[in-house]
Amino acid sequence: MNAVVEALSIEEETQDAIPLTQFVTDFGDDLLNAVSRQNPPVYTGESNPHRDAVMEGLIRKPFPAQRDVVQAVTRLLMDEAEKAAIINAEMGTGKTMMAIAAAAVMYAEGFQRSLVVSPPHLVYKWRREILETIPNARVWVLNGPDTIRKLLQLRAVLDHATQHEGPEFFILGRVRMRMGSHWKPAFAVRKQHIRQHTEEGNDASSTFVKTLAYASCPSCGTVVKDGDSEPVEPGRFKSDRQQSCRQCGERLWSLIRPGQKQKSRNELVVEAMCQLPTIGKKTAQRLIQNFGEDLLSGMLEDNLYEFINLMDENGDLVFSDRQATRMERAMASLEISFGQGGFQPTEFIKRYLPDGYFDLLVVDEGHEYKNDGSAQGQAMGVLANKVRKVLLLTGTLMGGYADDLFFLLWRIMPQRMIEDGYRYNLKSGSLGTAAMAFMREHGILKDIYKETEEKNHRTARGKRISVRTQKAPGFGPLGVARYVLPFTAFLKLKEIGDNILAPYHEHFTEVAMTDVQAERYQDLETKLTSALKDALRSGDNSLLGVVLNCLLAWPDTCFREEVVKHPRTRQLLAFVPTIIGGEPAPKESEMVRLCKKEKDRGRRVLVYTTYTGTRDTAARLKGLLEVEGLKAAVLRASVETSRREDWISDQVERGVDVIITNPELVKTGLDLLDFPTIVFMQSGYNVYTLQQAARRSWRIGQKEPVDVYFLGYSGSAQMACLSLMAKKIAVSQSTSGDMPDTGLDVLNQDGDSIEVALAKQLLN
Repeated sequence: MNAVVEALSIEEETQDAIPLTQFVTDFGDDLLNAVSRQNPPVYTGESNPHRDAVMEGLIRKPFPAQRDVVQAVTRLLMDEAEKAAIINAEMGTGKTMMAIAAAAVMYAEGFQRSLVVSPPHLVYKWRREILETIPNARVWVLNGPDTIRKLLQLRAVLDHATQHEGPEFFILGRVRMRMGSHWKPAFAVRKQHIRQHTEEGNDASSTFVKTLAYASCPSCGTVVKDGDSEPVEPGRFKSDRQQSCRQCGERLWSLIRPGQKQKSRNELVVEAMCQLPTIGKKTAQRLIQNFGEDLLSGMLEDNLYEFINLMDENGDLVFSDRQATRMERAMASLEISFGQGGFQPTEFIKRYLPDGYFDLLVVDEGHEYKNDGSAQGQAMGVLANKVRKVLLLTGTLMGGYADDLFFLLWRIMPQRMIEDGYRYNLKSGSLGTAAMAFMREHGILKDIYKETEEKNHRTARGKRISVRTQKAPGFGPLGVARYVLPFTAFLKLKEIGDNILAPYHEHFTEVAMTDVQAERYQDLETKLTSALKDALRSGDNSLLGVVLNCLLAWPDTCFREEVVKHPRTRQLLAFVPTIIGGEPAPKESEMVRLCKKEKDRGRRVLVYTTYTGTRDTAARLKGLLEVEGLKAAVLRASVETSRREDWISDQVERGVDVIITNPELVKTGLDLLDFPTIVFMQSGYNVYTLQQAARRSWRIGQKEPVDVYFLGYSGSAQMACLSLMAKKIAVSQSTSGDMPDTGLDVLNQDGDSIEVALAKQLLN
């Protein structure tokens, strides 16, 4: 009887249950209203007319959707008095344009100077876009070896500087920002003479003088002692950290200039001229003989146009029209400097420029500063604390894990994080405890319990339980509501307007291995998995990276023999001979087929391969394409970051069909509109890189439909890698105001969580 009643009650409850889809359809408006009441938006579309007038006065005017973003972030920073704002906009929506417009609006309200932290290859693109957008703007580029000299000039005129009639921008390269001085230990040597007997303990034996040398303070002469209060010999003086004298505080280290000896003025001028196209060392030396070092260096540093129009004693132009044209083109991404300094710019700004000297800090590609111990992340945090407001630009705010956001938020808005209870641990000198608390509250942590049986004791069998904590992809809705929505303006490419963007499609293609390839792979996987299990049982984690990298790479690199050794013991774990020669592997055949099909359609292809180092697949892919009659080129890291845009333009002018490169080299800033088809041979594990690289050609100005292909070998670790990327992209997009609908989404077998399903219905 009780069982019947229980069954009936369950049936009634089931009948009363409403499917999630129907629930959201019926009550979606009420849910949205409740969210708006609890978290009222700062900007609801009512624009500030004065700020609109400023944007209308720009040389290049933003689109209406971009104007809304500028209105939103300036209202948050100015009217709501928040320290920081985030523009989380899709790749290609014009984050640079929006940041420049925001700086112009803030200049009209008293924000004179803006400091821009940019990837090194985008420094001159920032300068070009600023000058093309804001009338009467002045731009300082802080990206060369003379950065400290320019900062010294700024400091020298602090008190009696005449304010420029227009906004000032200071563009600091990300790499230059964190480049500090080299140092070496610097101490005196103090000698101590001791008379000793030749026979220890025999006072009647003959004696000799023994000389001992100890490191000492060059100022007061105090001998340096170690932790056991023993004198330190010069050979044992620690060189891994900077020390000071315990007696007088004198530094026991000294700054040094890295690299070679200081260059002469003549060498610097020759080197500067050789940066310009068509000028070699002989031409540079001849110009110095005719015009002198001082005249040429003044032209190069202050007015390159004057140098291009240089005339000889007869009044004839030194350079031909062709030379002048090439030089003018190079000027867009070139700055001549004669400095040889090595002091860290962020340290100089921290010490020698007053707080608030820079009004606004614009951080381009802000997700690059998320890591805890990275030098560039810490340097960005220093700058954020020296300015009045911070504007962070990113296309992928987080990479799937909650602590991706923690350190970023701590650097741009530390006061808000402290208010929420996340504090610096003074004892350990780190933020590790606070980051873990943030992960536990807003992220996902997996506690993994391991139970092992030990030897039998006299009365019972012993068991030992060990626990380790591991982070997993995920970010809770409370964290999104607290740390993302209140400070972030979102913009998608589809929101900019109709007919501005071309269609975008992602495709996933699963490629079957050959029989021999599959058999060899299974054998390799069995051996390496067995070795990894044995190593993990004994507490050895050093094999983990070796095994994963090998299993991911081998199907794509089986054209070479594979030797897998233990990283510590050098024991041979597996050996696989070459199984594919000059003929293409299945995935390579699919890539060639795609490239030939796209060439027949009149479209160029960008091929991404992550193996461009020891396992160099780029040269092989280039050869396979050329055999099929396609013109291919390989973009390598040896091409300077500031020259990559010009390098790609040159290849397009030469009629290239395919460019092969590592996605890390082009993942940010470059507009590759000439390559509407993109093929990923491997995806890697970095969500930022994958999402940024996939959208290189889907940008404003693209007229062709964009197709992105992901290739993976079936039955291999590559499928697990792609599946993990699909999960991490789902989390990343959920904090970007959108739900995942990518080509990799078909591999996300976990299904939508309740929060994701709810958000999808609300958005639709």
